[in-house]
Amino acid sequence: QVQLVESGGGLVQAGGSLRLSCAASGFTFSSYTMGWFRQAPGKEREIVAGISWSGAGTYYADSVKGRFTISRDNAKNTVYLQMNSLKSEDTAVYYCAAYRKDYGGGYDYWRPHESDYWGQGTQVTVSS
Repeated sequence: QVQLVESGGGLVQAGGSLRLSCAASGFTFSSYTMGWFRQAPGKEREIVAGISWSGAGTYYADSVKGRFTISRDNAKNTVYLQMNSLKSEDTAVYYCAAYRKDYGGGYDYWRPHESDYWGQGTQVTVSS
């Protein structure tokens, strides 16, 4: 049974930090590109950051560059999102997604409907 389980969300003040984790099971995690998406109320789901299967390739949305860092530990079947200098506009439900297709570094790679697996999401709320 495939599972992606996000954790680490919560309420934080603007300027603070959170670290999200996504634990994978039921598939060969080290063969998948992983992405973090977010969806705010009334908005479409958007890519935040992504990482290739090896960790050598990463992608960041312009809105989070320099503030967020994606990483993965294939031995632990887990992908992380370190979020620093949080802003109120970062408030959203954060999801992790797994892609079997070969990694591509550009924005167009991260089409939500092309992912193979999704987590259930974790809420991040940033108070100003």
